[in-house]
Amino acid sequence: MDQVFSNLALGFGAAVTPINLGLCFIGALVGTLIGVLPGLGPIATIAILLPITFYLDPLGALIMLAGIYYGAQYGGSTTAILVNMPGETSSVVTTLDGHQMARQGRAGPALAIAALGSFFAGSVATFLVALFGPLLAGIAQKFGPAEYFSLMLTGLVGATVLASGSVVKAVAMILVGLLLGSVGSDIETGEPRMTFGIPQIAEGINFTTLAVGLFGIAEILRNLEKHAEDRSVLGGRIIGLMPTWRDIKQSALPVLRGTGIGSVLGILPGNGAVLAPYASYTLEKKLSKTPSRFGKGAIEGVAGPESANNAGAQTSFIPLLTLGIPPNAVMAMMVGAMTMQGIIPGPTVMTENPTLFWGMIASMWIGNAMLVIINLPLVGIWVRLLRVPYRLLFPAILLFCCIGVYTINSSHVDVLLVALFGLVGYFLLKHGFEPAPLLLAFVLGPLLEENLRRALLIARGDPAIFITRPISAFLLLVAVGLLAVVLLPSVRKRREEVFHEED
Repeated sequence: MDQVFSNLALGFGAAVTPINLGLCFIGALVGTLIGVLPGLGPIATIAILLPITFYLDPLGALIMLAGIYYGAQYGGSTTAILVNMPGETSSVVTTLDGHQMARQGRAGPALAIAALGSFFAGSVATFLVALFGPLLAGIAQKFGPAEYFSLMLTGLVGATVLASGSVVKAVAMILVGLLLGSVGSDIETGEPRMTFGIPQIAEGINFTTLAVGLFGIAEILRNLEKHAEDRSVLGGRIIGLMPTWRDIKQSALPVLRGTGIGSVLGILPGNGAVLAPYASYTLEKKLSKTPSRFGKGAIEGVAGPESANNAGAQTSFIPLLTLGIPPNAVMAMMVGAMTMQGIIPGPTVMTENPTLFWGMIASMWIGNAMLVIINLPLVGIWVRLLRVPYRLLFPAILLFCCIGVYTINSSHVDVLLVALFGLVGYFLLKHGFEPAPLLLAFVLGPLLEENLRRALLIARGDPAIFITRPISAFLLLVAVGLLAVVLLPSVRKRREEVFHEED
């Protein structure tokens, strides 16, 4: 424990520099703004801002991107409560009771409990990252190629199981992502693969190009087809932000339970962090002595899901920082940012660059404190921003996407590919395909192939190495178990119900 605190002291020393504090504030502010304005989301925003991180210090870049991620979780609750329109997918549950509280004149307590519960959950989850991160990194350093292959395969299976919509469509997205990840030069022979004679992709498809197209451009196209929303933004000043003692007593246990649920589910690959609020809401409703209150303004229906939401966002950094495995699409963006900075995600980051690792963790505490300050006093500003028509926002977003992608390699082909992937992403969204598993597979595919080849070289071509090594065999059993469980009729029915509610 003493070692953890000394490492955190090192991290705070790196995180509280003026530049990093500024980047943390910018990330938290932009994340809140993105969460408040429905239609873009943290994935698309981080994809758009990835080119900027190329010119920043690695720690500062990651601090800013992380701030955007958990800032969006905070901001989404503001829109859900005030407008009954979730800014984020994970804030859908908050609309059920949060907006009812607002209609009853209790928007202030709802916003305050959401912010304070999120702050508590984020602080606890960040401490768990600091506590368990070194332990997992130490275990991961003992992994060989076979273990890493099995771990990544399990991650892709988990992403398939927890992806919204059809499992078959999720598998299809995984396969497409693996194919796109294999474009470029063969990792051993150097022979070009599926480049179709285009020299600009001889070294592979640029991660930023794919991410901006699939998420940034596709989201713009999807939002443009919508009619102007009739946003019933609450009028007047929001007063009485401080919750009553009764509100605090009713929220205390839901916040604790939500923090626990989110901390566990956030580590899972796929939609684990997104499912945390749904699991929390279901649990609170079952434990309540008066479940009929839920959906009519029960403060527990805000406190639990919002705490689970933010805890899940924080603990999703654990597999990224310790194993180098992104559990969701946002963490895949973080892998892309680290790779652009010449940093290889995984357990070696802690030993080779401890300032980056612990500075990142320390910045989460700072960012969570900033978010409480940003969210509550500035509620009036966020309400005004909700009235900005989307047609005035999208041209600037589109221009920024194209400029950012072009500046990476000064290549017009990258801009054309962004347009192509944007159309592909729009097609996928229109036909019920979730692009997040595709991006995860694109990131993990080359690593999966590399470790598969290395393991087979060590075993002289004998595939039994994956089941004779205990850790590898255990991970493969977990993957098989996940697939078996999701195919059970009762589990499949409940899964479809949850994702139908999310939509």
